[in-house]
Amino acid sequence: MSTELPPVAPEVLAEAVENLTARLRKKLDDATAGCAAAAVREADGSVTFRFGEDALVTLRPGAAGTVTEAGQATCTCLLAPRCLHRAAALGAAPLADAAPPEPEPDTTAGSGPTAAAEPAEPGGSAAAAAASVSVSEERADPAEPVPALTAAQRGAAAALWHAAAEALEAGVTAGGAVVQAELLRAAHTARLAGLPRAEAAALRVVRGLRAARERRTAHRLGDLTGSFRELLHTAGALASGAADPALTGTSRRAYTAGGSLRVQGLCREPVLSATGYGGVVTHLLAPDGSRYSLSDVRPGGLARARGAGRASVALGGATLDHAGLARGGLRIVGATVSAEGRLGAGRGVKATPLPGAPWSDGPAAGLFARPAAEAVAALLAAPADAADTETALIGCDVVVVGPAGDHLLVREARPHAPLLRLLPAHPHPELPHTENLRRIASYPGLRLRVLGRPELGRAATLRPVAVGPVPGDPYTLRLPAEWLGRADLGYERLQGEHFPPPDAAAPAPEPGPAPASDAPDPLADSPLWRVRRLLETGVAGGRRAVAETARGTASLAAYGPLRRAGLTGAADLAAALAAEADRRPRDAFGRLADPSPDGYAWAWLAAATHLAAAERSLVAASWTATPSAATSAAP
Repeated sequence: MSTELPPVAPEVLAEAVENLTARLRKKLDDATAGCAAAAVREADGSVTFRFGEDALVTLRPGAAGTVTEAGQATCTCLLAPRCLHRAAALGAAPLADAAPPEPEPDTTAGSGPTAAAEPAEPGGSAAAAAASVSVSEERADPAEPVPALTAAQRGAAAALWHAAAEALEAGVTAGGAVVQAELLRAAHTARLAGLPRAEAAALRVVRGLRAARERRTAHRLGDLTGSFRELLHTAGALASGAADPALTGTSRRAYTAGGSLRVQGLCREPVLSATGYGGVVTHLLAPDGSRYSLSDVRPGGLARARGAGRASVALGGATLDHAGLARGGLRIVGATVSAEGRLGAGRGVKATPLPGAPWSDGPAAGLFARPAAEAVAALLAAPADAADTETALIGCDVVVVGPAGDHLLVREARPHAPLLRLLPAHPHPELPHTENLRRIASYPGLRLRVLGRPELGRAATLRPVAVGPVPGDPYTLRLPAEWLGRADLGYERLQGEHFPPPDAAAPAPEPGPAPASDAPDPLADSPLWRVRRLLETGVAGGRRAVAETARGTASLAAYGPLRRAGLTGAADLAAALAAEADRRPRDAFGRLADPSPDGYAWAWLAAATHLAAAERSLVAASWTATPSAATSAAP
């Protein structure tokens, strides 16, 4: 059994690699490969790595369990600390988050309902990102004015852009420890310059490169492609000096006075991040429709995610747990609220429990009143980099059609509604999401009310967080009275008694075209997949792999379907990217006349940005078109 390695601060690893000679850097990837298996946990909590007879590397993490200083990593060889052994051991360890996620706001004397703060989300994967610890909808409160970018910030962004462009040019195949260290060094400089959003984007790219090179099962090339797009967009816009200063992000989430609030619980869901954090978030709704959330996420992984569902609510002395809050309510005096709607627990906050209400009453009823397509259209109309577009919950009433592959097909209970795909909100086998959906799929014709998170990168796809019966419908869920008309799919397991009895007849299917074995997917049917494959080829194989596509007749065969479908913009950008990748002018001595990767990175970013916008348009169409219409409208 391998020893769990302590996380290492990105700047510590970057410094260790930077101190190596050019000869040692060439050996770093091979030296790092076998380090994790040879690690040994000592009695004092340190971790040691043996390199031959004369070199012993020791990592001594601090009180938080993280190596945050260069002196916490030592080696006994003569070249230390500028040695290959020390850099390899640090490179084998996981990257630490720039800031620990989800601590409670300051509760020391004097904090009260005035401004408090907490760290922003760590640089984890976007899917997780899904996994993102912040799963609350963005508030509409006006933001504080952001000062203009300084010269230091523009310089740090330019350095990060250059490092990102070189990493993109190298691709996964050549994006080893040295390339990653350059990104980490530039990310650290961005943090010092006050660009936390750019730093977080860089850390996501480095983690994605590591996962791809180590061939981890959770790695998805599409996720890494999206991370590169976000990093290049953020760094390039900031380096230009013409970007919105708000693009810098915030390293800590400010809490401001929210006055008195009345909120009702909607549901709760487990949170499980790729960096070992676990917990729960409870979604809340105010009478005016404003969204709020209360989170409890700390180190502990799966065990804590499962147990936190019944953890006590740490808010103003409220005497209830998250399970009770999800079906109850709170009256809060002196509330502190972040811009994303997260409730803080300052010293001046007082909370009193209130009786709960079913989804069919009060403000929750409004979530199910409008078509899902309208709610998704509002999310897609928001800027592509808006945080709430990936986290907002929508509600709809659906009719179960049946299973199809790894998902459940349903149809929204409206005339001419499209087929929707339901996927587990979290696929971990120890969480009941998947099992609950599998059981629901065995009841074709079942009507249920769904509260879930739309996946904006896939056609008509919803990840349900909670379900409930449709009021007044005979063939629907039959939940216990104490559940107050909803089941949290991440914590409660649906049983046979929660469904209609075997002798209950399912309602006759509504007139219309018979559903196919799967819902139509205009995104998959569109020739835009050719652009996506080109971009992902560049991420996987680097600039050289993209250049290969520009030679011969392959490019004409690839871009012809795009032009015939009317997607001339996508075809032109893809052709320009391939041509730029193959443009390597040399002087009379055979040396590269223009070795800068900037032109290639800009061409790649232009194609990636256009593709993201086009795909969002197709996703929006998939929520509105009927099966027959979607098939005929697919380009």
